[in-house]
Amino acid sequence: MSRTALIVIDVQESFRVRANWKAVNHPDIADRVNRLVRAARDKGDLVVWVLHSEPGTGGAFDPAEGHVRLIQGLEPLPGEPLITKTSHNAFTTTNLQQLLTQHGVTELVISGIRTEQCCETTTRVASDFGYDVVFVTEATATQPLPHWTMPADATLEEILADPRTLSPEQITERTEYALAGRFATIRTLDELTGVPMGS
Repeated sequence: MSRTALIVIDVQESFRVRANWKAVNHPDIADRVNRLVRAARDKGDLVVWVLHSEPGTGGAFDPAEGHVRLIQGLEPLPGEPLITKTSHNAFTTTNLQQLLTQHGVTELVISGIRTEQCCETTTRVASDFGYDVVFVTEATATQPLPHWTMPADATLEEILADPRTLSPEQITERTEYALAGRFATIRTLDELTGVPMGS
């Protein structure tokens, strides 16, 4: 019997303490993820929580700073795995594949932060590993993406003023174009939960 797992990627306070969080496209990401979590639990699917850590960097993803924890409102149940990664995808530096194999999982539902980074990268790797992947764009979040020549210390205002900056809407569209039909099936929150947004 095939089994589905919901993968919640990097929905952590590290993002909320950074200046560019105020430009995020889905500030209610925790609520969106919780809709998927409730639906997954109701169906008996596995829920796997993933955090991103960059030890020794002194930044928002350094566990020593105290922000490498799930956003308030997200709470794993006992028995739901919580794993920490140090790579962009959720497989390379964790035991995720072993966990999924142990539970007989063949299909993954992807949600989290950021749409085009850790969520998309995990989706591509999962597809290459042979999983059927569902990408729930509505349950991912991202921020404006500066051009690669923009200085790393550019302010949010400078990023937003640069005409080369991609908006979250542009990023989302590009991610869906890249994934659909190749690495994943794009599904909506309503399709997966059976409960319309706002209900």
